[in-house]
Amino acid sequence: MQHTVVSSLVPCVVRAGQTAGHRAFPGPGLSFAGEEKEVSHNRTAAPAGPTTGQRVRGEDAAPYTSPPSKACPTRSAAQAAVEAADLAARSLHQRLMASGHERPEEDRCPICFDLIELPVGKYSKINDALHNDDVSDLAMIMKRVHKKDADAINHLGEKYFYGELGLRKDVPQAIELWTEAAELGSIDAHYSLGAAYYTGDGVEEDMPRGIHHWQQAAMKGDVESRHNLGAVEYYNGNYELAVQHWMISAKMGHEKSLNDIKEMFKKGHATKAQYAEALLGYRDAVEEMKSHQREEAKRLLALNPRIPRRSGRYDEPQAGGS
Repeated sequence: MQHTVVSSLVPCVVRAGQTAGHRAFPGPGLSFAGEEKEVSHNRTAAPAGPTTGQRVRGEDAAPYTSPPSKACPTRSAAQAAVEAADLAARSLHQRLMASGHERPEEDRCPICFDLIELPVGKYSKINDALHNDDVSDLAMIMKRVHKKDADAINHLGEKYFYGELGLRKDVPQAIELWTEAAELGSIDAHYSLGAAYYTGDGVEEDMPRGIHHWQQAAMKGDVESRHNLGAVEYYNGNYELAVQHWMISAKMGHEKSLNDIKEMFKKGHATKAQYAEALLGYRDAVEEMKSHQREEAKRLLALNPRIPRRSGRYDEPQAGGS
């Protein structure tokens, strides 16, 4: 699926060639009415004797104890649920910020093993036309799909989403395939599900679900998902969290994140030290991705722009982006 890059400084979510209104996702709120009443009971065991409910008078009678009143558990149960949810949210935030600081192995060149420059779609290519016909290509993909290959399942989902390889465009089928691929560990599938659900592109809009998939991808090192999470926090007014996300993605070589931190610094939402740290990290990441062979490849691509690029997610420069 093509990259959807959320531009943090322009109120829109952009898929290549498309724009969609960007709305802030309000956090869930819970409120509970009523007060918990504490009831103290001193229950003593009654000796064997009279039947249940029978009143007894006399010296042998056990002291009568009224049935316990059941204190309403609504507040305590609800409070426990809120505390559990808060604990889970804090745990997720800690894992989200502590992981995904390095790009996944899938972003490495299979020949030189160096990280591919960003955006990946611009500096790499996949030869889809292995047999120069859709039927043969689809047959090869299906062979890997039947073996539960996560990348193949994700790839087939892309073909259904865009109606390629002779397949009829079928977004529900694409979502189903991406969901399966995500469960098998596909980072690209998590990203695509996040983009589809967050923007409501072909499915019912579900921003929390979209954010969830971006979080899963970001924790595995997906740069664009991390950038989008920063944009979500930016639009919700959580500037500190937005900067934290963009600091991570900028240090992995993501130029848009670096530019957004720069704008945040200009507006007083980021410190000079944060911008300097992001800039140094970005430069180091970019330097690590450079090589003489790649510079030569860029020169050849410039001479022959018709060479096919990598299919699927494609982080193209977006109109109006930062």
